[in-house]
Amino acid sequence: MPNTLSPAPTLRLASPHDAGAIERLLEACDLPTTDVAPLVVARPADFVVADDPHHPHELAAVAGLEVCCETALLRSVAVRPEWRKLGLGDALVRRLVSEAEGRGIHALYLLTMTAEHYFPRFGFEPVARDAVPAEIAATNEFRDMCPASAVAMYKPLRHDIER
Repeated sequence: MPNTLSPAPTLRLASPHDAGAIERLLEACDLPTTDVAPLVVARPADFVVADDPHHPHELAAVAGLEVCCETALLRSVAVRPEWRKLGLGDALVRRLVSEAEGRGIHALYLLTMTAEHYFPRFGFEPVARDAVPAEIAATNEFRDMCPASAVAMYKPLRHDIER
């Protein structure tokens, strides 16, 4: 179990070779994995991971973006139980929000079954599923992987159009 003396995980962009470790972590956290490996292989820089310093070749945390035109889906946010409550999830989400803003993405969406009280700290608010843009509604996560009871959330992004 990590403590204040143990080395902290370092955030980094994923590589295609992380697909298996990402799937294992998502499975361990009871999150869907159906389409994650192809996304990681095709667009690894859309995922941020944290290596587990105590378990080589395993991850302490992951989060990803699925970019859809001018919006994106924040997805696959998972932290291994022993690394929770140490700020790792917050760091991942903040990094991806910043990344999305820097890329000129106008809004982020997500679906959650268990974390609807976690994401408001980042500016996400509930939104009706039928109010999400068509390109987000067409993602596998919205269409097939998450049940209709999952809470949809939305965050408008500010971005500098001069970037």
